[in-house]
Amino acid sequence: MSSLRTHDDTWDIATSVGTTAVMVAAARAAETEAENPLISDPYARMLVDGTGAGVWNFMLDRDFVGKAAEIDAEAAAIFTHMGSYQAVRTKFFDEFFRAAADAGVRQIVILASGLDSRAYRLDWPAGTTVFEIDQPKVLEYKATVLAEHGVAPSAQRREVPVDLRHDWPKALVQAGFQVNEPTAWLAEGLLMYLPADAQDRLFAQVTELSAAGSRIAVETAPIQAQERRAEMKARFDAIREKFGMDDGLDVAELMYNDPDRADVAVWLADHGWGSAAVKSADEMRRLGRWALPSGPDTPGDDAFSYFVTAVRQ
Repeated sequence: MSSLRTHDDTWDIATSVGTTAVMVAAARAAETEAENPLISDPYARMLVDGTGAGVWNFMLDRDFVGKAAEIDAEAAAIFTHMGSYQAVRTKFFDEFFRAAADAGVRQIVILASGLDSRAYRLDWPAGTTVFEIDQPKVLEYKATVLAEHGVAPSAQRREVPVDLRHDWPKALVQAGFQVNEPTAWLAEGLLMYLPADAQDRLFAQVTELSAAGSRIAVETAPIQAQERRAEMKARFDAIREKFGMDDGLDVAELMYNDPDRADVAVWLADHGWGSAAVKSADEMRRLGRWALPSGPDTPGDDAFSYFVTAVRQ
């Protein structure tokens, strides 16, 4: 159970779970500006710059990993790995949406959208509507910043400002969602911030709203080894202190390490979806982005997330 979460907590882009959206956008910005990037997100940098980024500024410093390696080579490798993971994850789900669009799906729902810019940067077919569900202040921040930079969505974008722990299906329908049309859903960077029962409830609600032919893509919640996490936190803290970085929020403390969490691929298969799961570690290796050193203390592949995709039958 997370020690920093309550059943009715809320946040904006600068607090609690909202700060993790900045971290992810910073990783996308860094990847976009790197040599031979896996993805292109021209809006990530402007979204991060508007927040001040705080501790996540290190992700935008090309020299940071080299400097950190002088203090702790393994921790520096993990920083590299973190950024590469975000790039691989983004690419995987971008391709999921492209495949859904090619199959004729024109209704998109991004759950807990954060600073996701797919409604703006992907080449959506005419007639596509992208619904973004998140905390009101998070949605407001993103829309305001991009509008100030003259950026317009590439699809019809509809905000659904509601907490996923509340009656979001009602809010989604009120925003124009059509229950009888196939939908492509995305749950990326979300499940680790939900306890097990809330995860089950979320997928039950998605299933109820999904017409035949709907698709879903999910990043599962990774397994956390508590002793290893505590060790790495201490090592990262030493690096932050060395470089005078602002005290960072311990992201792991925002997550629910729930042993009762259902296997997403199995849950979906048991509830009318044809599902498949890919190890994120396998995707990282396939794309040449695995950065962790080998050794007895390196976590096994099952300690990392899976990317699950499914089609409603």
